[in-house]
Amino acid sequence: MKRRQFIVGVGAVTAWPLALRAQPRLTTIGALVPANPEPFWTKVRDGLRELGYVEGKNVRFEFRTADGNPGLLNGLAEELVRLNVDLLLVWQTPAAFAAKRATTSLPIVMASVADPVGTGLVASLARPGGNITGLSGTTAELGAKILELIREMIPSAQRAGVLVNATDPFSRIFVEQVERGGLSLGITVQPVVVDGVDGFDAAISAMAKERADAVIVQPSLPFKAAVDLALKYKLPTISPSQVFTGAEGLVSYSADQSELYRSVAQYVDRILKGAKPSELPVLQPTRYELIVNLKTANALGIVLPPTFVARADKVIE
Repeated sequence: MKRRQFIVGVGAVTAWPLALRAQPRLTTIGALVPANPEPFWTKVRDGLRELGYVEGKNVRFEFRTADGNPGLLNGLAEELVRLNVDLLLVWQTPAAFAAKRATTSLPIVMASVADPVGTGLVASLARPGGNITGLSGTTAELGAKILELIREMIPSAQRAGVLVNATDPFSRIFVEQVERGGLSLGITVQPVVVDGVDGFDAAISAMAKERADAVIVQPSLPFKAAVDLALKYKLPTISPSQVFTGAEGLVSYSADQSELYRSVAQYVDRILKGAKPSELPVLQPTRYELIVNLKTANALGIVLPPTFVARADKVIE
């Protein structure tokens, strides 16, 4: 081999690992949800893509879901921390608390988390402190609003069951607000606490035996299993979550999710570019939507008042 060829060859071999080392490190976002990940997860990634985050090019995602098994959340959060992600993105209150327990240093962006001040996740909305910020979703006051909607859609309603998540720190506050609304409206409230999907059948069966007129499903619970059982017992369902009606729930009243998704992506972007979570105020929804699923109403054999259906922001037929 000629000397010149040898030198060129050695240079190429030497340059190859240097080129590998020069490849930019991908930003890693860890995501954790207790259940009901869609359309949240797809929409947030779409929002990040619009801001220049292209999966496989400059960002990668580590997604984890507990699939309705709350006992898995702490372990999943710890796993994401061990993977050295750059940021944790959490959906709903139980996931936010699991992330908070897992790390005090990694930035955490929360989405659709109920009453983060009341539950102790952050110090205040204006100055959250610590490593957590993001968007508040369901507020305690929606508990009373949900009862008002039950009375509107079923004027004769006298009793409402509440399917309550045993592992959600927001549950106590939510139930208190629902019961307060029940006192003002003359509706008896029947909370039944469940620890995962396995308790759904017994809980909804008990509500049916007590002749509940409707069932309120807490947003941090798996929707599909709850709705299917409520349909079996011919019980109308309602939840303060926009995706609930997509799972064949009868009615939902909640923050506009499209607004929420955009804001979540923007907060992730700001923090990855150097903003401190402690200095970013927790945002609150500004627009709420009422959605009615008439297909589910037909399956239940009930006719909703025309005035109630007319004022819905969206009707699923």
